[in-house]
Amino acid sequence: MARKRITETPAIKSWEEVDTALREIAEAELELGDIEAEMNRQIIGAKKVAEQESKPLSDRISKLERDIKEYVTDHREELGKAKSKPLNFGEVSFRLSTSISIPKAKEKVAEIIRRLKARHMTDCIIVEEKISKDALRKYGEDTVNAVGATWKQKDEFGYEIFKDKVERTSSSGI
Repeated sequence: MARKRITETPAIKSWEEVDTALREIAEAELELGDIEAEMNRQIIGAKKVAEQESKPLSDRISKLERDIKEYVTDHREELGKAKSKPLNFGEVSFRLSTSISIPKAKEKVAEIIRRLKARHMTDCIIVEEKISKDALRKYGEDTVNAVGATWKQKDEFGYEIFKDKVERTSSSGI
């Protein structure tokens, strides 16, 4: 069987058709914006309803959690050597928790890092190196290629629509 070549002819054949297509895009984007705005209004409304309906339950859970914690803390000695107490509908327990706080001041953080390095504890230090393409672009093609990166330039197609020139209609025919 002979090989067949399928060629598609461009759908747009004139500048007027390009302009018409841009108008259709503008109209469609305006309509999409309206649809998304309505969707967001509905989502916000649904969130508010759900928040109002769930608030009494959330408040009740918070109160019960505080009450349970207070009771179990007051009666901790009844747990004996055990750190937990299984009940019919759950379990209460005490667990040893460790947290480490790091000061926010840059000078103090720098001092901690210096001390970690002095103790050869570099596994405790997060170092992240990344290449800034924007900064690298400033050096030009020769330097970019010299360091092992690749410099590519090409004309990219783009278009801009003028939504302000398109009248909003309730039925745009799209």
